[in-house]
Amino acid sequence: MRGSGQMKLRNIAIIAHVDHGKTTLVDQLLKQSGEFRENQETVERAMDSNDLERERGITILAKATSVSWKNIRFNIVDTPGHADFGGEVERILSMVDGVVLLVDAAEGPMPQTKFVTSKALTLGLRPIVVLNKVDKKDSEPDRTHNEVFDLFDSLGANEEQLDFPVLYASGRSGWADKTLNGERKNLDALFDLVIRHVPEPSQVVMCKKPFKMLATTLGGDSFLGRILTGRVEAGVLKAGQSLRAITRDGKVIETFRVSKILAFRGLKQQAIEQAEAGDIVSISGMSKATVADTIADPSVIEPIPAQPIDPPTITVTFGINDSPFAGRDGKKVQSRVIRDRLLKECESNVAIKVSDVPDSDSFDVSGRGELQIGILIENMRREGFELSVSRPRVVYRHIEGIKNEPIEEVTIDVDEEYTGTVIEKLSLRRGELVEMKSTGQGKTRIVSLIPSRGLIGYHGEFMTDTRGTGVLNRIFSSWEPFKGFISGRRRGVLISMETGKSVAYAIFNLEDRGKFFIGAGEDVYEGMIIGEHSRDNDLEVNPLKGKKLTNVRASGTDEAVRLTTPIRFGLEQAIAYINDDELVEVTPYNLRLRKLFLDPHERKRKQKLAS
Repeated sequence: MRGSGQMKLRNIAIIAHVDHGKTTLVDQLLKQSGEFRENQETVERAMDSNDLERERGITILAKATSVSWKNIRFNIVDTPGHADFGGEVERILSMVDGVVLLVDAAEGPMPQTKFVTSKALTLGLRPIVVLNKVDKKDSEPDRTHNEVFDLFDSLGANEEQLDFPVLYASGRSGWADKTLNGERKNLDALFDLVIRHVPEPSQVVMCKKPFKMLATTLGGDSFLGRILTGRVEAGVLKAGQSLRAITRDGKVIETFRVSKILAFRGLKQQAIEQAEAGDIVSISGMSKATVADTIADPSVIEPIPAQPIDPPTITVTFGINDSPFAGRDGKKVQSRVIRDRLLKECESNVAIKVSDVPDSDSFDVSGRGELQIGILIENMRREGFELSVSRPRVVYRHIEGIKNEPIEEVTIDVDEEYTGTVIEKLSLRRGELVEMKSTGQGKTRIVSLIPSRGLIGYHGEFMTDTRGTGVLNRIFSSWEPFKGFISGRRRGVLISMETGKSVAYAIFNLEDRGKFFIGAGEDVYEGMIIGEHSRDNDLEVNPLKGKKLTNVRASGTDEAVRLTTPIRFGLEQAIAYINDDELVEVTPYNLRLRKLFLDPHERKRKQKLAS
């Protein structure tokens, strides 16, 4: 059993859909358990530690923290809510003994709720359901409670799992109660329920066995080097001990000495002398071991079975930036440097796969969705990389000789007036309507099954169709036989035929040709896409053409032209907008759209060959 000096343990994960309040609730748990001093400066969403998480308001990486309450230590893991980062969630759940499922009392269970809950139920975990945001005007806790029960039932939950305890809470206000009209003071009810409902780690009886641990997340430190985090499955680990790393196939990849054992204490990690079975700890000292490997005593031969990860559904080609402006903004431009960075990403992010493209300086990067790939590109941009990125392509599978493609379940919440437009657009993209119901207050919920390739580039169009009020959530559903042709972008583009700085006068005269992506005084080059044509063909235009001056008029009389505000794309929007013969040029400071072949003669030659 655990050493007499050791606190009792509870290992839990907090799972929920995007924006249902996971990270905010963890903030409150940290405050109320006394992990922060009275006068300590704290930040909102303390667990979202990297810049991108803070900017976008989403959790991307799963992170652990620890709080102590009534002499019991709670190891809490905050998980991402987006299906694109589901690779993180799946691994994390194998490290805990219970889950707290957080559901927004107004929105009810959403696609991602379904995704993470099915993973938790498969592992045999008994969820605690917390109905969050019950203090909002539009909350319907009773309806949400029934929907959660129906969800569990549809996912094949057993009797024990269906008999789940429910709490009513407000993460922002920092209270949880057994009843809707409770005292609304603090989170004691949640702490008590976790102690009663979540079992102590079953591993504690394995203290006398040789040490074993499954690596679930990989991190790095400039001083300690490689750091692997996981739960100790058996035995006791002491600093300085010799261990071996075993792959899923049972191959020994290295033997190393543990340099540091780190345990989570609040938001920080601190060094401890020893870790016992059931503890969630990070260890350093290895050079090759990675996620899903077993770290064990030299006497152990068999690896711990690791959870399989859902396969990637889309592929994007990353190449070097070969535009005329290459090397202006970024420092990391060589294909060798890009390759090293992508392989490093694969080590820590098991949901991403990288392969070389034959006869070129490009790499195919496969992932779970546009958002996941977009986050990777954004991180690389901030590190000083320059890249050219292709349009996403769907990963196909051949099952029994038949071409299959990934199908996604899309849940859409829109105002009733836009319902017709949305359904029409989904049917054009080979979507099959599964369910449509009114959710009150003039809102409609549409559930549809649609091929992944039909969703590429749709989100921007959807936001325009619903005037920015619609919410679209997607999740991988299944592999099904190929659904047939889906038409892509309907309009052509405006392509610059010169290199230089754009002129207001030229753009003003070209405005009746379409919408522009650039303003006046911006650097453009031959073959760069500077706008969208109003027709379905591509058009080459000259944005550098200034006004011819005569000696009759003063030079500045009618120069003050008023330009329409140009359209500015975000990274994911740009990647989704382009066609197969186009690229996005990504640099630390700029995003430019361009043709794959910049020379117009080369483009025409390739078109002829293709036809």
